[in-house]
Amino acid sequence: MSGYRPFLSLEITKECPLRCPGCYAYAPEHLGGETLLRQLSDYKGDELVRRAVAMVKELRPLHVSIIGGEPLVRYREVSEILKRLEALGVRAQLVTSAVRPIPPEWAMLKNLQLVVSIDGLQPEHDRRRTPATYARIQEHISGQKITVHCTITRQFAQRDGYLEEFSRFWSAKEEVKRIWFSSYTPQDGEISDERLRPEDRTAVVREVRRLRNRYPKVHATDQMLDAFAKPPQSPEECIFARTTDCYAADLTTKVTPCQLGGKPVCAECGCLASVGMAAVGRHRLAGLVTLESLFAASFRIGENVRKRRMEKAAARTEGRGSQAGGPEALEGEV
Repeated sequence: MSGYRPFLSLEITKECPLRCPGCYAYAPEHLGGETLLRQLSDYKGDELVRRAVAMVKELRPLHVSIIGGEPLVRYREVSEILKRLEALGVRAQLVTSAVRPIPPEWAMLKNLQLVVSIDGLQPEHDRRRTPATYARIQEHISGQKITVHCTITRQFAQRDGYLEEFSRFWSAKEEVKRIWFSSYTPQDGEISDERLRPEDRTAVVREVRRLRNRYPKVHATDQMLDAFAKPPQSPEECIFARTTDCYAADLTTKVTPCQLGGKPVCAECGCLASVGMAAVGRHRLAGLVTLESLFAASFRIGENVRKRRMEKAAARTEGRGSQAGGPEALEGEV
């Protein structure tokens, strides 16, 4: 209702040493089709730290997701950003391929959740994500507590016992706190081997429901699995899309309608953040009113407040004119 969105997603860099099949960030449609991620300017050193922290102070999120590219390409800058976020009381989630060692000091940050993306079992993962191989991941997560995240594609879904073998392997690692599964979200018009069919989605939900009872580190509530089976059908119905500001590596270009960018097929969405928020939204208070309906009302109020705030900020900037130093002069007020 105050006009601030609680979540912020930052593509902290456009650089990545990997070329993963199905990566949405480097897809031609990610930024709407006119500009590619690699064509954007991005920042390094103190400039990246200053701009990222200023954005957080301006947008006032409760939670920041740091993605890429590969965030560990900027591990020195990210280390400083994470420390400053902790000082601000902002929680952070960093999603990485663990292609290089994770800085040991990150294990001491109380506000940080480390998520390592792992694409299936070793043969498939190493083929898709070299140089971020299984061997490197296991070496680089030493001393950390991580969440393993696996995006399920049709190739994985069609192999009997595949997800169980994956769950068993990573559940045995002391560095792993939990295991998350998403399912592959296609773009409109996409024809690919990754895209799940309706029967695949049904089988995946059934299998994950079974695995979470056998492997406690597999995190998937009944509500989340129900949302996987029936995800929000459009960005307007998606609480995650409506509560998250997403920015590309220049920290100016917005990624819409959500951090996937492009034109995702919402009816086939398997994004963990989307279904997680949908599960929360469908909860009924006292068995009567859904949290989703309360959110919708507060969102309408908040958008009006946000619009007025932006109009006032623009008016102040125009009033100061060029003598005020342009938009950068706002940073002191923030």
